[in-house]
Amino acid sequence: MSHVLLAGASGFLGTHLRAALTARGHDVTALVRRPARGTGESTWDPYAGTLDRDVVGAADVVVNLAGAPTLGNPHSATWARELRESRVTTTRVLAEAIATSDRRPAFLAGNGISYYGDRSDEGDPVLDEQAGSRGDALLTSVTREWQAAAQPAADAGARLCVLRTAPVMDRRSEPLKQLRLLFLAGLGGRLGDGRQRMPMISLHDWVGAVVHLAEHEDASGPFNLCCPRTPTNAEFTEALARALHRPKFATVPRFALKVGAGRMAPELLGSLNVVPAALEASGYVFRDPDVGAVLEAGLS
Repeated sequence: MSHVLLAGASGFLGTHLRAALTARGHDVTALVRRPARGTGESTWDPYAGTLDRDVVGAADVVVNLAGAPTLGNPHSATWARELRESRVTTTRVLAEAIATSDRRPAFLAGNGISYYGDRSDEGDPVLDEQAGSRGDALLTSVTREWQAAAQPAADAGARLCVLRTAPVMDRRSEPLKQLRLLFLAGLGGRLGDGRQRMPMISLHDWVGAVVHLAEHEDASGPFNLCCPRTPTNAEFTEALARALHRPKFATVPRFALKVGAGRMAPELLGSLNVVPAALEASGYVFRDPDVGAVLEAGLS
């Protein structure tokens, strides 16, 4: 079994990933910002560049899930700066440590599905991992810098997997936590015309995919972590209303979303018809392949 070094282990995804890795017999060390408690933790301060290089060198796989919450005030410049800097800085510090280590552990670098940018004006082409990035929306530009920060590890010969993660749908975390409450209150509805493609993935498949990539030494490059059949926002709205036994009355106009959501409006109104081509080609089999299965798993 492998020794995995995990940054962001205390977050929602990190907690579940750590449990899954441990259950499969892997030895997991968490990078923490406070004094370490025992041998399963190691203290680091990415903003000061403080990191135990021996811990990195002893790892077989390094996973970075660290970063400020995506949910915040979209009109705040401070929030936007922290969103960017937390992801880029942690990734760069780990990538450089991997590049200068003797063993060159594999690097599974967190990232986002927003990398591709809105494609609604192109007729919603199907986007696999070979598609390029376009546009200057906040999260799209962040993901480009985020990915570039991981490159020193690959340049030094380490195996690099870029985890282009779609929203993970689970009732215990955003965005489904808030959407569930809205729909239960009778306030759920489509966003704009609802035709925009809305990538997502279940928690089970996100964890399963990352464990799969950690364990498969021939897997490298970018990976779309999303269910194979990407629904439209209207299809998602219909499926969530049906799952919660609630009507879908509200429709939020585009102009209201653009004003209210600020920098995050492109994430709500943009369209990304993505597919997990590289992940499926590597042998991963999805348990929750479409919106119905994702929501059933997320709400259970």
